[in-house]
Amino acid sequence: EEAFIAGYGDGGFRVGESRFKGSMLITPSGFYPWDVQSKDDISAENLKPILDVYQSVEILIVGMGEGMAFLAKDVRAEFESRKIAVEVMDTGAACRTYNVLLSEGRRVALAVIPV
Repeated sequence: EEAFIAGYGDGGFRVGESRFKGSMLITPSGFYPWDVQSKDDISAENLKPILDVYQSVEILIVGMGEGMAFLAKDVRAEFESRKIAVEVMDTGAACRTYNVLLSEGRRVALAVIPV
């Protein structure tokens, strides 16, 4: 079953009928809590669930919370070496973009920090 983001805000996300507090990773194989509070916490290590299924992902959308920020070069390089495009934006835009790509049948993963 595809995991569309049904809502976001108030420190969490709604996926289908379920509500989750805190940051989340969504891959084609499932969704997971993501132990990240801010952009400074993002590492290749805590993105491993996505790197582990890289064959099934063509694009990673990263939601940075309220504002836009850049992803560290070493983290971006891990994805580029696996031929995964990375798009970074604020969390609202990330959720909307992810839903659109998912509805188009794209092989998309999402890493989002809540607002």
